Amino acid sequence: MKRSRTTALLLMSAAPLLFTACQKQESVQVQEGLYTSVEACSEATGDPSSCRQAFATAQQQAADAAPKYASKEECAKEYPAEQCVQQHTSAGTSFIGPMMMGFFMSQMLNNSRGAVAAAPASQPAFRDNANGWAKPAAAPGGTGGMNTNSGIGAGKAGLAPVTSQPNRVVTASRGGFGARSSGRTSVGG
Repeated sequence: MKRSRTTALLLMSAAPLLFTACQKQESVQVQEGLYTSVEACSEATGDPSSCRQAFATAQQQAADAAPKYASKEECAKEYPAEQCVQQHTSAGTSFIGPMMMGFFMSQMLNNSRGAVAAAPASQPAFRDNANGWAKPAAAPGGTGGMNTNSGIGAGKAGLAPVTSQPNRVVTASRGGFGARSSGRTSVGG
């Protein structure tokens, strides 16, 4: 008799955990965009504070992430000549490279309220002669996509081309536990 009481109590105490695990959790949305100015970002997202923060972060990363060239002529082969300027990395290395022409910003949003769940992530954006956009590629060793190991003359080696259109918000959904099965219905038993 004592054993069955203990078993019943254990099952009763575990039931709330089982029911919680089976409930559909809120899905999270990731809102991403490529913006050419803080104003364009603010207009598209309605969140000027996050746009200013993302722009400032991207600006700090820009010189470390920029393609690096030994001369303005080399840079001008891939980027407009007026964008190719002398820059300095955070380590103090001088190089010729294109200026940041925009920034990528992504925010995680809580789907039910549309509220921002985390600080925005951002990266600098570079525009080439063919009007294509690129951002820092993920670097080995987890440097957060920064092109810090690319030496002078490496050019676009540390950049990844993107197909995003500037000043438009793109939303990508990320479902939580149960989001996949919530669309299915079951008949019978």
